[in-house]
Amino acid sequence: MTAETSQTLDRGLRVLKLLADTDHGLTVTELSNKLGVNRTVVYRLLATLEQHALVRRDLGGRARVGLGVLRLGRQVHPLVREAALPALRSLAEDIGATAHLTLVDGTEALAVAVVEPTWTDYHVAYRAGFRHPLDRGAAGRAILAARQQSLEEPGYTLTHGELEAGASGAAAPLLGVTGVEGSVGVVMLADAVPERVGPRVMDAAREVAEALR
Repeated sequence: MTAETSQTLDRGLRVLKLLADTDHGLTVTELSNKLGVNRTVVYRLLATLEQHALVRRDLGGRARVGLGVLRLGRQVHPLVREAALPALRSLAEDIGATAHLTLVDGTEALAVAVVEPTWTDYHVAYRAGFRHPLDRGAAGRAILAARQQSLEEPGYTLTHGELEAGASGAAAPLLGVTGVEGSVGVVMLADAVPERVGPRVMDAAREVAEALR
């Protein structure tokens, strides 16, 4: 801690990070031990965070992340989109296909940024805000593959006709970005994805991940 920082705010943020890393919540005692402070301090931190809906406590007294975090999270999408656009533009122009950044939103995949190529005669119309199940389409499947292969770097995922008849997709997951789960991909009108597209999509996913770190 330096003279310019707030110890109380630092502790509150650490509480949120600890709660975000567990699916079962934490008790006051557990938080006290992890933070290295007494229980009274933890009670005050939780009470303040509860007032802003950033933390909630269940009937058993375990603290969990509150719904207020979702409202803050929605404001992250424009920042993520802005950071990803240069890599998406380059990908779309290079491949001649619609490029997109997709993030996890609950149980769905949500397209938060889309860039269409400028030089093609036709391409797939794909709009920001489009949602689909995580287990359908290359974008969602790439994210699921990353979850299942956490100990090694997943490659790219190819699909055909899962979201739109006659369209094929390729996507690669974002890796190493804390708090962001998503993928970068392209969708094109083709029976099969050309061989060079998969590695190019992986390069774009790495570029986006670096921009978000």
